[in-house]
Amino acid sequence: MRLTWQRREDGLSIYLLLTICFILCGYLIDTSCGQEAQQPWYENLPAVAMDYKVHIDAGKEDCYHQYVQAGATFYVSFSVVRGGDGMAGFAVRNPGGEIVKPYQWQATADYTDQVSPGGYYSVCIDNQFSRFAGKLVNIYITVVKYDAWDKYAKEIEQLQLNMQNFTATIGTVERNINDMLGYQAHSRHREARDYALLLDNNSYIQTFSVSQIVVILITCSIQVFFVRKLFDVKSNSKSRI
Repeated sequence: MRLTWQRREDGLSIYLLLTICFILCGYLIDTSCGQEAQQPWYENLPAVAMDYKVHIDAGKEDCYHQYVQAGATFYVSFSVVRGGDGMAGFAVRNPGGEIVKPYQWQATADYTDQVSPGGYYSVCIDNQFSRFAGKLVNIYITVVKYDAWDKYAKEIEQLQLNMQNFTATIGTVERNINDMLGYQAHSRHREARDYALLLDNNSYIQTFSVSQIVVILITCSIQVFFVRKLFDVKSNSKSRI
């Protein structure tokens, strides 16, 4: 009996030890996964550009969040492609929760933060004033970290190479490219709006033309019917002679 009881105690001790080990391992894995999940995959990239087309239902508001590294330049623009009066509300909140771009009901708008404090920006599209029409909205976002070129210049200087002029030129080219991407985004917005307007006009003209053809056919049929009724002679009429 003593041997049996001792073996049971040993088995319970091993079981408790294994359970504690599994719990600790699971906690460590969850902690490491949580830290990796909090770190965006593009955090170390010098520049990120994103272009979205989203549909906002009538009377709704949608918000989108974008992570920006500290010291990076954040730029966002929006344009209503189609729907309703062609305008929507647009607002931007900084990582501190402050509204840096107040709500305005307009067709297109943009916002730029040259030196970001770092964190998540909130971009909100409001369609609450439109009760019946949904909106198709184009959103363009860029996050550029210009100090990445400075780090590259320091690494070159450590190799005793004089590349200051080259680095400054590359930085200027990078800024010009970012400006060109912004202009291209505005051009795509205008092109999308013009194309949507063209489709709407084509649909309206086709519908109006078909309806006019149907009305003309019905009118002609009615006129022919009544004209034939005027010349209709009754065959059962008797002659007096």
